[in-house]
Amino acid sequence: MAENRLAIGIDLGTTYSCVGVWRNGRVEIVANDQGNRTTPSWVAFTDGEKLIGEGASNQVASNPSNTVFDVKRLIGRSFSDASVKSDAKYWPFKLIQGHDERPLISVSYLGEKKEFSPEEISAMVLVKMKETAEVFLGPGTTITNAVVTVPAYFNNNQRKATKDAAAIAGLNIMRIINEPTAAALTFSEGRKWSRSEERTVLVYDLGGGTLDVSLVVVKKGVLHVRATAGDTHLGGEDFTNNMVDHFVDEFKIQNKKDISGDTRAVRRLRNACERAKRMLSSDARTVVDVDALFEGIDFHSTINRALFEQLNKDLFLRCMEPVETCLGDAKIDKKKVSDVVLVGGSTRIPRVHRLVQDFFNGKEPSKSVNADEAVAHGATIQAAILMGDKKRDVKVHVIDVMPLSQGVSVKGDVMSVVVPRNTTIPTTKEQIYVTTYDNQPEMCIEVYEGERAMTTDNSLRGKFTLSGLTLAPKGVTKVNVRFQIDEDGILHVSAEDKKAARKKNITIMDDPRRFSKDEIKRMVQEAQRYKAVDEEHKKNVQARNEIDNLLYTMRNTTEKLQHSASGLQDLVDGTKEWLQNNELNSDELDAKKQLLEAIIGQTSTK
Repeated sequence: MAENRLAIGIDLGTTYSCVGVWRNGRVEIVANDQGNRTTPSWVAFTDGEKLIGEGASNQVASNPSNTVFDVKRLIGRSFSDASVKSDAKYWPFKLIQGHDERPLISVSYLGEKKEFSPEEISAMVLVKMKETAEVFLGPGTTITNAVVTVPAYFNNNQRKATKDAAAIAGLNIMRIINEPTAAALTFSEGRKWSRSEERTVLVYDLGGGTLDVSLVVVKKGVLHVRATAGDTHLGGEDFTNNMVDHFVDEFKIQNKKDISGDTRAVRRLRNACERAKRMLSSDARTVVDVDALFEGIDFHSTINRALFEQLNKDLFLRCMEPVETCLGDAKIDKKKVSDVVLVGGSTRIPRVHRLVQDFFNGKEPSKSVNADEAVAHGATIQAAILMGDKKRDVKVHVIDVMPLSQGVSVKGDVMSVVVPRNTTIPTTKEQIYVTTYDNQPEMCIEVYEGERAMTTDNSLRGKFTLSGLTLAPKGVTKVNVRFQIDEDGILHVSAEDKKAARKKNITIMDDPRRFSKDEIKRMVQEAQRYKAVDEEHKKNVQARNEIDNLLYTMRNTTEKLQHSASGLQDLVDGTKEWLQNNELNSDELDAKKQLLEAIIGQTSTK
């Protein structure tokens, strides 16, 4: 297949990621090399290789400080962000402050200390998804185009950081699509609704790290997002964190020992809590059992749903706030919602399901979509739409919205909103601002994002200065400020004094914490270099395994030949010692393999 006719949909999740391809007129969610349709968003580093997915999560107990996860909670954030500080105490890996407040992850890799940005770690997960799809589509397939999902409430900086991660992974993002919008695409696909029928669908998406709620009106093949709301720091990981805190305290009470400073012990306890949380979705009671948790002391405890809900009561209170906000912004009564769709693994928590059902007066949420795969499925549909292949039977148009208000700072640090939240995108909005003192020669345009009245409470997204203004009394010179937002929710701002013919613009992608083109180029080259190292390691492992198989065959031969095979046995023993005592490259291993194969061939003909 020609690579320019291929595009994939990727759900880059906090805890799990998923990839889909469009083939034979439908979406196929692709299983990874372990046969699973979702892949842990985990990356682990060792002295010999880099592991992604199940390989990384399976070895975390023995290598916690070099195993990275939850990176989606870091991407696009600053090191001093309160949520980053809060999460860091649960992470076994080391987080350090980089240039311009960038958070960096410090690990030991290939025998040396390395620092990776959240974007680089996310890029490794994206590469895994890309390669999973390429293997599925067959030899020689190369994929460069993708639609990648983000939480609807991701801000401009987080969206740009996701684009950076894709660039490092060698992917061209055709579109960033909001996760609940993708799920709505999945839900509406194949529905036998009449063209004149209008359906109001509320998507409730609670995953590992974020909560998004979107209200989507579907009519005549058009999905129009009317409003979106959410919480970028509420998900399954938070429920697990509260369980961990509870059992750390219980262990301390039982044994008078504090395990909170032992990353390996906390990680093992966290794994047990994660398993228990999942079990409580189907069972009323389960156990948290860890052998030799700390200083040889076994830990055993029980937890039931009532206790789980008590530990997380504050989180459950937050679960319905975005629903109320979303409906209020859309000015739609909850009674007029046709369908409620639950997406994300954390919606399997019985209390969450019950909260949503109770809010909608007992309406049973739809279970017609796979909660783990719906977002990737929708992203793949969007990819098929964008590819524009006439053979693709996709006739849907998506209209999305801006999740957060965009504006500028005016006198007194007041937030002057130019683009209100839930404005349909793409969009262009303009506003006139005037000088605030006589003969003002320049105007500083500070661009903010958020819903608070004062800019000090919102997020600064960028700033620039328009110089050479027409000199006049205050309030006379007018500057036209234009905000343009593209389909990905990326903001472009320009300011113009038409009278003086002065204009300046900025793409609010150039945040000082973001990467320059040169930095991204360097990261791409570094990723390719490490890819070569990983490939060499895989070759070595495979070659060693093949030699082990040959030695096994030779041992069987010596047993059959008995006394006449002492030389063969010496060769087996010598080869085993050679493998154990030497760092060998794939060429040396291949040469030894060929030698052994020749000897086996000669022996079998005697």
